[in-house]
Amino acid sequence: MNTLQAGDTAPTFSLLNQDGESISLSDFKGKKVLVYFYPKAMTPGCTIQAQGLRDTKDQLDSKNVVVFGISPDPVKRLPKFIEKENLNFTLLSDEDHAVADAFGVWGLKKFMGKEYDGIHRLSFLIDENGVIEHVFNKFKTKEHHQVVLDYLG
Repeated sequence: MNTLQAGDTAPTFSLLNQDGESISLSDFKGKKVLVYFYPKAMTPGCTIQAQGLRDTKDQLDSKNVVVFGISPDPVKRLPKFIEKENLNFTLLSDEDHAVADAFGVWGLKKFMGKEYDGIHRLSFLIDENGVIEHVFNKFKTKEHHQVVLDYLG
């Protein structure tokens, strides 16, 4: 796993959102974009993380930050997560984990003695010019939104 760092150019990508529409990172030049990778919709940790971002969306909007949640979930699973948790930001499907690979967040994980490949829970703040400004790699799911807001000042 070769995770991208601050100063790296963010990989360009286009993925399908919860409505099956293609969303491209390049469409958001001129705005900051928080790309957060999460393992699976509607699981406890991912739900808590998404709720925090949902509840602070106004503050993120005021900082000109667009939020994208990316997971290997199929498109058809995403609207259920949005509806169940009343999410107010875009979720993107990366079923083949190509974007996760490009950001360096797909790799070996260990859980309860088992090893498997999966998403590592990392977030990237991409600046207005498509350059990674900051990598959030040390946080608890329930504090993720606050860590981001604290960084943004």
